[in-house]
Amino acid sequence: MTSLRKLGSSDLEVFPLALGGNVFGWTADEAASFAVLDAYTAAGGNFVDTADSYSAWVEGNSGGESETLIGKWVKARGNRDEVVIATKVSQHPDFQGLTAANIKAAADASLRRLDTDHIDLYYTHFDKPEVPVEEIIGALDELVRAGKVRHIAASNISPERLRASLELSDREGLARYVALQPHYNLVSRDTYEGDLQGVVAGSGLAAVPYFALASGFLTGKYRPGTTVESARAQGAAQHLATERGQKVLTALDEIARAHDAEVATVALAWLAAQPTVAAPIASARTVEQLPALLAVAELELTEAEVARLTEASA
Repeated sequence: MTSLRKLGSSDLEVFPLALGGNVFGWTADEAASFAVLDAYTAAGGNFVDTADSYSAWVEGNSGGESETLIGKWVKARGNRDEVVIATKVSQHPDFQGLTAANIKAAADASLRRLDTDHIDLYYTHFDKPEVPVEEIIGALDELVRAGKVRHIAASNISPERLRASLELSDREGLARYVALQPHYNLVSRDTYEGDLQGVVAGSGLAAVPYFALASGFLTGKYRPGTTVESARAQGAAQHLATERGQKVLTALDEIARAHDAEVATVALAWLAAQPTVAAPIASARTVEQLPALLAVAELELTEAEVARLTEASA
């Protein structure tokens, strides 16, 4: 059985691949979402990542569709205690921002959609620098004390604000962030490496990177002269035009062949091998897309292979 990884200083133990829920209620309908969730958990997966705003950007959606589907699935399967559910606050159309009142109202709305009495990991989705960290952490601490949230985390935050939040928690004895969800992958390293990674490492946090496959580019399906039918094709294909993108694909291809592995698995394995990273996030809209993602739990790159990819992506 795949070893679970401890999430920072929390008591949460998670599978080394978090299943992204952004596609649920967007490119995956209820039946497809349930099938993906079933296959992920059947393979030992236990870490599902969503947000209250998924997928408000879709015409006809209002936000919360992903949470609602996850809630229906958990209720149907009766497996709430076996799944670590992470969701986020600040971007839902009806619950914008990180004021104390909004955080509490948004959490209650997420709990209703998820049809549960607690959220395992609750992220601030996008930091709002105009709101004092005292107000944000204070509201999150109240949710933890009330039993509505087990652990708190941050995403899309500056090193300075993250450090200030942690210092406040330590000083006042309040709930403390246990994880950071950064934008991080082989073609986007400066979005995490440096000061932000330093705060995470120095404070005992775990990193749970999003865009781990660069909107699909790091699956290897985007090649010169190919057309991919995907809602995220434009974002992924832009990396083809860069020298770094080409170098990364070449290195991924070589290492994938050496392991008889999928390109996506190797890209995720590089992330999983990075200091501080507990579990990259990747989503699948079909069951067929899952095996390449799940395989990261078993693929261990050599130091030379990690270095080869690090050099190619510099």
